[in-house]
Amino acid sequence: MKRFLYITFVAFLTTASAGLAQVTDTQKPRASSYPEAPDAMQKDSILTIHGDSRTDPYFWMRLSDEQKMAEDPDAQTQKVLEYLKAENAYTKTVMKDTDSLQKELFEEIVGRIKKTDESVPYFKNGYWYYTRYEKGGEYPIYARKKGSMEAEEEILLNVNEMAEGHDYFSVTGLEVSPNNNLLAFGVDTLSRRIYHIKFKNLETGEILNDVLENTTGGGAWANDNETYFYTTKNKVSLLSEKIFRHKLGEPNKQDDLVYQEEDPSFYIGVYKSKSDEFIIIGTSSTVSNDYYVLDANDPTGEFRQFASRERDHEYTIHHFKDKFYVVTNWDAKNFRLMETPENATSKENWKQVIPHREDVLLTGIEIFNDHLVVSERSNALTQLRIMNQKNGEEHYLEFDEPAYVAYTSVNPEFNTDKLRYIYSSLTTPMSTIEYDMETKAKKVLKQEEIIGGHDPGEYVTERIFAEARDGTKIPLTLVYKKSTEKSKETPLLLYAYGSYGSSMDPWFRSDRLSLLDRGFIFAIAHIRGGQEMGREWYEAGKMFNKKNTFTDFVDSAEYLIDNNYTSADHLYAMGGSAGGLLMGAVVNMAPENFNGVIAAVPFVDVVSTMLDESIPLTTNEFDEWGNPKNKDSYEYMLSYSPYDNVTAQDYPNMLVTTGLFDSQVQYWEPAKWVAKLRDKKTDDNLLLLHTNMEAGHGGASGRFERYKEVALEYAFLLKLEGLVPDKPAGTN
Repeated sequence: MKRFLYITFVAFLTTASAGLAQVTDTQKPRASSYPEAPDAMQKDSILTIHGDSRTDPYFWMRLSDEQKMAEDPDAQTQKVLEYLKAENAYTKTVMKDTDSLQKELFEEIVGRIKKTDESVPYFKNGYWYYTRYEKGGEYPIYARKKGSMEAEEEILLNVNEMAEGHDYFSVTGLEVSPNNNLLAFGVDTLSRRIYHIKFKNLETGEILNDVLENTTGGGAWANDNETYFYTTKNKVSLLSEKIFRHKLGEPNKQDDLVYQEEDPSFYIGVYKSKSDEFIIIGTSSTVSNDYYVLDANDPTGEFRQFASRERDHEYTIHHFKDKFYVVTNWDAKNFRLMETPENATSKENWKQVIPHREDVLLTGIEIFNDHLVVSERSNALTQLRIMNQKNGEEHYLEFDEPAYVAYTSVNPEFNTDKLRYIYSSLTTPMSTIEYDMETKAKKVLKQEEIIGGHDPGEYVTERIFAEARDGTKIPLTLVYKKSTEKSKETPLLLYAYGSYGSSMDPWFRSDRLSLLDRGFIFAIAHIRGGQEMGREWYEAGKMFNKKNTFTDFVDSAEYLIDNNYTSADHLYAMGGSAGGLLMGAVVNMAPENFNGVIAAVPFVDVVSTMLDESIPLTTNEFDEWGNPKNKDSYEYMLSYSPYDNVTAQDYPNMLVTTGLFDSQVQYWEPAKWVAKLRDKKTDDNLLLLHTNMEAGHGGASGRFERYKEVALEYAFLLKLEGLVPDKPAGTN
């Protein structure tokens, strides 16, 4: 699980407004107008490698999981918790004038969400499966109906009931046995993404005594309906490490170890093929994949390796009838499609189906009896290519908007001509569409309902290109209301990520509407480090090319300023996790370009984290950032690491968020960063740290509860724009 996925694409308040009141320079919030900020204790730690020594005055903030959860905290733990609580109290004080706004924001955001809602059902193995929400509930209800949607409902799990008494509760990995009688599911009550797997008898409702601890949460049933394969984690690094075979009714201490990963740069997992004929162990590093397969009818058999493990060979496998399809980068930077007999899977048996293309990234496939659906990415847009395997004809689905995202949805059946896919854009709510691959007819099964209404025609989407300093054209996707005039007084929020090859697609967010209705422009910078423009785009923003990610964002911001979309006084930036690293780098490089920055769960202490292999994710990411135990990587990473490059200069107004139990980016990274910024910065701008003391990387677990933190983030930006009803305390 990469340092990602705090991707809360920006969402803001709801109020119809004719225009924006501009805040004057004398009305701008100043740190000096509030009580003094917390002053973190400094205790120098000297970190030395390659003959170079770094002084870290806040290294003491690091706590172990045992320290955080101890009933009787030791002295160090007390000091850390006191500091975090002091920062939370300071943030609350500074943001006191937004209390009513935050409440209003929260109510507006959740007010757009349909309280009683239901997903589009999908059919598998005789049952229709769906997820629904009830008014007043924070969590989903997982249910099914046998044969027809008119049949009696069977509730698999009511997570609202399960979550009672817990500050955090997450359910994942629901897997129904082949005979439809048993359910496996994972539960996390701490937000560290460490799950224990339980089993439910769906005929009697009984929760079985079998409990599998310290797991990733998911797994795969063998076809005997009593053997379950699952993955456990290293208790220190949290890396997925071992795969076991469990037989229901037997103590899990007797479970057979079927695979152990010896290379700490690899994640592992186990799943079942769409055909239900194979149990597949998948292992992956940043640059390589490796698979082992087992006949699902022979659960006590031996897994066999699909193909030899090779560095820089990335691929995925998909079983169909008597063969496997393989999406591979073997001699194909943007990937190509191969096939191979199911009993002869080494590379020398692979035959090409779709060749490599220089301008098209092949991202995945969906297999049907008569059709093959190919997911592609070209010119920063997603495409769906339909190939008829009976007559060789093919076509692309057509989409009318200049910027959108489309991808295949849940398609568990082979024997159908109907493809389900998801479509969305910055103006079009998420839609589940059924497409007849023979007749080319489309049917919208469901479109996200926006309570209060939404007219896409009231908004404009633009796709423009900023020129980076090396001449590269950086795609930017913007959305704003038709009535908004682009000018130097127009507030604009610029969002980006730029790591792991994760593409930031232009999704619709209902909560963003009120930001747009107040005259904001929202923009996504598709910077290098993602894969929007193909595999080369990713490789140009990782390892020793990582600084391209940061300069692309800075150059995109300057393009928007130079072309009168906004100005530095009204330009805001946001990024989370590895996108928080981006925020940390750009405020060191070009702080003058931004009035405010939100860095959510930011990965900012790059060198120290990547030197510590006991920290979750570190060893798996040496091929993303580099291994600082190598001197050249150390020197390059040190040259941009946000924490190490904080200096005596003016910084923008900043809000930094984290979670005490975050397993992806440890809380001490943002906490140390804020403390160092307070010590070094020369401005009078706001610097706030908010720590969720009960949650981890993704924030609170409830359907609506998480939006309280979102409301705080948005109130911060609105405060900087002078859109809080009452003046901040201490201003003129």
